[in-house]
Amino acid sequence: MRRPFQQVDVFTDRPYFGNALAVVLDGTGLSTDEMARFARWTNLSETTFLLPPRHAEADYLVRIFTPAGELPFAGHPTLGSCHAWLLAGGMPKHTDVVVQECGAGLVQVRRFGHSLAFAAPPLLRSGPVEPELAAEVVRALGVEPAQVVDMTWADNGPGWVAVELGDAEQVLALEPHFVDQKVGVVAPHLDLGVVGRHAEGAQADFEVRAFFPVGRELREDPVTGSLNASIAQWLLGKGRARAPYTVRQGTVLGRDGRVTITADADGTIWVGGDVVTCVSGEVEL
Repeated sequence: MRRPFQQVDVFTDRPYFGNALAVVLDGTGLSTDEMARFARWTNLSETTFLLPPRHAEADYLVRIFTPAGELPFAGHPTLGSCHAWLLAGGMPKHTDVVVQECGAGLVQVRRFGHSLAFAAPPLLRSGPVEPELAAEVVRALGVEPAQVVDMTWADNGPGWVAVELGDAEQVLALEPHFVDQKVGVVAPHLDLGVVGRHAEGAQADFEVRAFFPVGRELREDPVTGSLNASIAQWLLGKGRARAPYTVRQGTVLGRDGRVTITADADGTIWVGGDVVTCVSGEVEL
């Protein structure tokens, strides 16, 4: 059947400078295999399917797929799906927030003018990275141990390990790899996030890059909401950042993603950005 479809660009106000997302606005009746097959076909980092909510407080249910499988939560699919749902005429149950249901539970999304922001979900795993694993991460990133300011588990679903380097220039200079000629494959099972501070007066406060394994390669994600959520919880919790702050991501890939981090008085962290629609129509599924 023909189903309404949008392809949106997230964390940008300029089409084709953020992170693309495919959204099937009516996934009713599709099996998990059919959703996964379509996600492999789009070959985007994520494809989402919107369904009627199961929870009484939720406005819609979203299922999130990468070409490799389903995720319980991801950041740019959350904002992109919410944008597409609202543009298609979705009416929230609450005046101040949209409530998304996903594999990780209920996620609140606020509207700030033309921007959207989701509440950072709780970390599933945090704390120091085991020494042997930390050494693998350093080798995979191709940096010297002295360049690493800190490293932590920052897992809110995808399984991130977050690394802070000395500054943004070190982050931009990274040339990571999974295959070391001396020791073979290193850190083949981890999603790696790297952050470094920009100099005062720059257009953004931090530079972030995100890498994930595909076969024997590390691929880079253009702009990553879940990673920025967990990094924000880490940096703010350690006192190494103050909200609000702005992140730039995707620079090395020719993108210009912007992520805004804000925090409420109760400690809730919000991860926000703009979303624009690039393709709107129908898909046969």
